[in-house]
Amino acid sequence: MFEKIDHIGIAVGDLDKAISFYRDQIGVDLKNIEEVDEQKVKVAVFPVGESNLELLETTDPQGPVGKFVEKKGEGFHHLAFRVSDIEAKLEQLKAQGVVLIDEKPRYGAGGAKVAFLHPRSTGGVLIELCQH
Repeated sequence: MFEKIDHIGIAVGDLDKAISFYRDQIGVDLKNIEEVDEQKVKVAVFPVGESNLELLETTDPQGPVGKFVEKKGEGFHHLAFRVSDIEAKLEQLKAQGVVLIDEKPRYGAGGAKVAFLHPRSTGGVLIELCQH
């Protein structure tokens, strides 16, 4: 079961500039910044109601966010749903024919278990499942 929208990921080219915009101009409070080596990103997290906004800056041009920004530019990157049992949800989705990028969860921001669904199965949207 999907519990809620956990976060929306936005790919940015300059994290400091993007933080300044969301914090100083939009008025959203910055919770924290962390580097997720496995994902090759630096992440700035802004709580918004029960969900978060995550700004993602690549730490490696060959990483997923680096390739995304190179190909498509800055902007909406992914939608993340919180789940209580990520392994069971991945099995269910795979059995239903959903193409998975990750068949097993990996480490994500905030210590969450994360896994991605391929956009060709989701109407063109990169969807992340996360379990905290």
